[in-house]
Amino acid sequence: MGKKFDNAEKNVDLTKEYPIDEAVAIVKENAFAKFDETVDLAINLGVDPRKSDQMVRGTVVLPHGTGKTAKVVVFAKGEKEKEARDAGADFVGAEDLVEKMQQGWLDFDSVVATPDIMGLVGKLGKVLGPRGLMPNPKLGTVTFDVAKAVKDIKAGKVDFKVEKAGIVHVPVGKVSFDKEKLLENATEIIKSVSKAKPATSKGRYIKRVTISSTMGIGVMVDPLKLKTA
Repeated sequence: MGKKFDNAEKNVDLTKEYPIDEAVAIVKENAFAKFDETVDLAINLGVDPRKSDQMVRGTVVLPHGTGKTAKVVVFAKGEKEKEARDAGADFVGAEDLVEKMQQGWLDFDSVVATPDIMGLVGKLGKVLGPRGLMPNPKLGTVTFDVAKAVKDIKAGKVDFKVEKAGIVHVPVGKVSFDKEKLLENATEIIKSVSKAKPATSKGRYIKRVTISSTMGIGVMVDPLKLKTA
């Protein structure tokens, strides 16, 4: 693995910021793992996440999905339970799901809940919260329109949230994707992160962008040449 990484590194100028289309091509060409690696975008922002008015978070539906079909849990009852199942939810329920999760079951990727049942879901704060899975109205996962929420997640909806270091990490797709699909997904992410800029953020907002595959090298992207709108 060390030699493969070193060989890939020789194909990149690690001090250069590339146009994003070139960066995507370099990541694809130099991926060496035997599995289909995930391509990730790391965006360093000019914000202070310690200040509540500079928190950056949001969602984006990737035009070409993530390359992975998410397993979706929906907390709902009655008619909304049927809507969720018809929309393709993998698991639907209420008290039964709460009990199952409290016993350690976590075989899912996203959680949606109707507003009237959030009191019940709140019991799972210590289980879902640390994993970033707690339903949130701002992310569209606390809603009565459960069908849309499920379909969006299945289509490739991803959440993003700035970390303590001021960086947003978002999956762009898989190495097996065509270059154009990865580029379109990355562009949509950058536009969404740009729209989420806090009014209190001063100076350059997008300071540095790096794209990489799971096991591969990180390639710097020229932030001044990005489409942000």
